[in-house]
Amino acid sequence: MLLLLQLLWLVQELTAESPWGLPVVADDPTSLAKVVMAELADLKLENKPWPGGTHSLHYHYLALSEPGPGLPQFLAVGYVDDQPFIHYDSHVDRATPQAPWMAAVDAQYWETEAQKQRAWAKVQQVETWTVMGYHNHSRGMHSTQRMFGCEIQEDGRTSSFWQFGFDGQDHLSLDLETLSWVSAKPVAVQTKRWWETERCYAEYDKAYLEGLCLTSLRRYLELGSQSLTRKEPPTVQVTRHTADDGGITLRCWAWGFYPQDISLSWWLGEEELVQETEYVEIRPSGDGTYQTWTAVRVPARMENGYICHVRHSSLNHTLTVAWEAPSHQWITSAVVLSLFTIFTITFLLVAGILIFIKQCSPGPQGMTEPLVRTSETFVSEALGGPKPKDVKDV
Repeated sequence: MLLLLQLLWLVQELTAESPWGLPVVADDPTSLAKVVMAELADLKLENKPWPGGTHSLHYHYLALSEPGPGLPQFLAVGYVDDQPFIHYDSHVDRATPQAPWMAAVDAQYWETEAQKQRAWAKVQQVETWTVMGYHNHSRGMHSTQRMFGCEIQEDGRTSSFWQFGFDGQDHLSLDLETLSWVSAKPVAVQTKRWWETERCYAEYDKAYLEGLCLTSLRRYLELGSQSLTRKEPPTVQVTRHTADDGGITLRCWAWGFYPQDISLSWWLGEEELVQETEYVEIRPSGDGTYQTWTAVRVPARMENGYICHVRHSSLNHTLTVAWEAPSHQWITSAVVLSLFTIFTITFLLVAGILIFIKQCSPGPQGMTEPLVRTSETFVSEALGGPKPKDVKDV
């Protein structure tokens, strides 16, 4: 704890002069944190309607104890609606825009954000080595992750979270109602006790998440309004899958939609199949849009009776999609029929040739009759005269 405070003393005092990123408590944690919290409390949300849909602001911080070649010791990425908009890399030691709509922000903003991330890099480095000690690790590459953010829904309800991880696994999380740290593993109890020595840390995090975070989210939405408040309709398809036990599942896919709020449901006639339906969470597609799916088990040869209903803000009506047999199955059937016809014709031709050959097969002496006869022989046979001589006699 003492080492952490010594590092924080070295950081330039950064309070709430910028309403964008997370300030660092750079002085005595009790006194300065209270000052910062008071400033955060004064940041009230403007009385403006929020853009439609759900919007969020998330930050992810990563610190490595012994970074390998090409890896930064500290990395910070900010996301608006799961789209990266700011990036800090301790290798290059500067904050850079990750979205086109952030390029217009003035240079002072980027310098201020870089200063804050430098401070957090030092703080999280101490945390990394401290937690390594709790796990009896004295060397090797280990990591800590700090993840926090806020979200506001279309109806005005807000939510937020604050989590801390070690080596990619949950370590501690903040209960914003009780302002207590919740340990995910027994070893995390030591970190919990460490952080609880100063209750103001939890109070400070809560003040940020419920004040400055939402204020910053609004300003980012204003900057990227054309991109972040756009509406893109989903592409929807229903697929059919057969399980090992012979059961049939219909899966309704939706992708390429924005914003992320969407409703997928399965219906059989006028009944919505709630209990029978399997859902997955909505996930980023990586191109600024989202994707998801929902599935239902159906009886064999009853697939056409099940309908997928899709509702999204980009649609002016409920989209209904049913499973359809892929067109290539009809093509396959036509190809099979054509091959069967060709095979049948070929078989008949071969059979005819074999019959013809059999009729011209060897006689008792095992010799064949000549395939070409003279005109005299042909006339003689036609008049009932003597048969032609064998080839050996000719």
